Amino acid sequence: MIYLAIGAAILWLLVGLGRSQRFFPRREWRLLNGVVALAAFAGAAYAGLRGVWEVSVVLALMGLWLITTARIASPPPAAAAPPPSSSEMGVEQARSILGVSAEATPKEIKAAHRRLIRMAHPDRGGTTGLASQLNAARDRLLED
Repeated sequence: MIYLAIGAAILWLLVGLGRSQRFFPRREWRLLNGVVALAAFAGAAYAGLRGVWEVSVVLALMGLWLITTARIASPPPAAAAPPPSSSEMGVEQARSILGVSAEATPKEIKAAHRRLIRMAHPDRGGTTGLASQLNAARDRLLED
């Protein structure tokens, strides 16, 4: 039973205090998670050999939970390139983005832009990059 109390105290110390501020950086947290999981497995084996099955099961489950939370961090996301401005965008590229033909009138271009921006606007769940590409394509086609 003492193993369970010590494990709960360590877990409370690491998790409870770490919520308000970072107690450990992410890399050290994963390493410490793995070490505590190994200690929980060793305690479970020792308790199992001594015949205290309740403690053994609890420590084994705690070790499994700790192992599953010690996952590998993904690399930091690369900085996204800014969308092309209307002056950098070609006419053919702008037409393909809006889905209009070469003979499209300004009214058809505006209608295609309005139809697409309704779906791609950031307020409707779209991204700012896609919305700015649609705006740049509209501006490029209306320049000519």
